[in-house]
Amino acid sequence: RRESSASPTRSPVMSAILRASRAAVTRVAARQVAGRQFASPAAIKLGKILAQEAQHEKEQYEEPPIVKQFLKDAPWKFEEKTGEVNLSLTREVAEKTKVVVEWQLSSPTDMPEDDEEAGPAVPFTITVTKPSGVSAVFYCSTERGDSHRYVIGNVSCYATEEEANNQAAYTGPEFEDLDDKLQESFDEYLAELGLEEKMCDFIDATAADKEQREYARWLANLQKFAL
Repeated sequence: RRESSASPTRSPVMSAILRASRAAVTRVAARQVAGRQFASPAAIKLGKILAQEAQHEKEQYEEPPIVKQFLKDAPWKFEEKTGEVNLSLTREVAEKTKVVVEWQLSSPTDMPEDDEEAGPAVPFTITVTKPSGVSAVFYCSTERGDSHRYVIGNVSCYATEEEANNQAAYTGPEFEDLDDKLQESFDEYLAELGLEEKMCDFIDATAADKEQREYARWLANLQKFAL
């Protein structure tokens, strides 16, 4: 027996449901296309302002000359990653002792109000780790001056890596409470490691430069978001 090739007859109710579904799908697709093609007035305004600011930053940006000069003459390895706020210098000294200087980008809003030309002080740490695992951490900050370009807040010392990672570990006394001769000895020790005026200039310059570059990247990402 031959089977009929004609399509099965739909009920009026089923036909109405199918027509309504197709219409709903068409409306959703139309809204999606319209959303991609036509931005709101506020989004258009935001995009224009972001583009103007990004262009301004691009025209104003110039890498500080000290960045290449310092790295050319100094035995340090400089590290920083796009999208992150951390910066570091690393070197190895006698007897495989590792020295790591770490700091972060600094915002122009950190600049002291009473000295606009000076720029913000940049906190940094110097971690010195011996092969045995014992380490010392110097908590410092740059400061403006003709000769002494940094101050030490305190000095921590840890017998093991585990102790160094312990948030409850003793961090040492205030540096200014130490005997003057001990303070002087610490300064001389850091000078031997390479902490000098040029390094402080490098820390200040790269902290500000990193903030400017990350701000430009932030603007670029926002432009993509506003499209």
